[in-house]
Amino acid sequence: MQVDDVRQALAANGYLADEGLTTAIFLALELHRPLLLEGEAGVGKTEVAKVLSRWTGGELIRLQCYEGIDVSQAVYEWDYSRQLLHLRAAEAEHVVNGPEVVGELRAEALEDELYSERFLVRRPLLRAIAHAEGPPPVLLIDEVDRADDEFEAFLLEILAEYAVTVPELGTFRAQEPPIVIITSNRTRDVHDALKRRCLYHWVEHPDFEREVAIVRLRAPRVAEELARQVAAATEVFRGIGLYKPPGVAETIDWAEALAALGRSTLDVAAVDVTLGTVLKYREDQERARRDGLDELVDVATKRAAADS
Repeated sequence: MQVDDVRQALAANGYLADEGLTTAIFLALELHRPLLLEGEAGVGKTEVAKVLSRWTGGELIRLQCYEGIDVSQAVYEWDYSRQLLHLRAAEAEHVVNGPEVVGELRAEALEDELYSERFLVRRPLLRAIAHAEGPPPVLLIDEVDRADDEFEAFLLEILAEYAVTVPELGTFRAQEPPIVIITSNRTRDVHDALKRRCLYHWVEHPDFEREVAIVRLRAPRVAEELARQVAAATEVFRGIGLYKPPGVAETIDWAEALAALGRSTLDVAAVDVTLGTVLKYREDQERARRDGLDELVDVATKRAAADS
């Protein structure tokens, strides 16, 4: 497999990556290393894991990180409600049949049953590591920057060995390492130790022509001229210092919304009524209107025409 093979496979599955990201993905697959993707929200980091799952056929296993996440949410826990039901069933058997029928060793056997795989709830990390059949899963550890330092250290330990120990059952070790994609919006810096364990790539917003191509691929009913004007207008929005600049997903949504309204080109009225599909904060919408939507449309139209 070569870098061009990866680029073609990603494109065939609906993802147009630039050369840098394509190379990072190729190396992550070739070297069996986790890939840490950082960048602003909406640049397509999470979508990388989804497209890899479609391409390879491996199950997409997603671990959404948040403040306070711990082992029971990320790795495994015991199904206490089912364990309790099992205990009550055993007690009922004891009452009905009598202790001489149930046997003296029942209590010890019952304890072993309670902590068997029958009652083990596999959370994302254990599911990815203990996967046994088919292509290796794609493990998406999303927004790792939202988790705390302790969880990040625990994650580093698991990714170093691709193994999880459950004291009651033993160690689960990956027969074949999962494909691991870790994303961060950089709300805080990820520790150097985790970065050293991973390959790293900063995901930029796409350039104009690639964004047009993405819109045409993901929203095929959008006319070519409209796709170019919407991509140009989004590029303008990203340059005026908004609180939350629009990502590629917002560009696609905006183009689809305009097409649904029967528009084939951009105009001020259409921009005004659909602004909420591309700018998701009131302050950003007010800023765009203060700067002048007519000027935005004029700049976007000229930019789209100049590069056509």
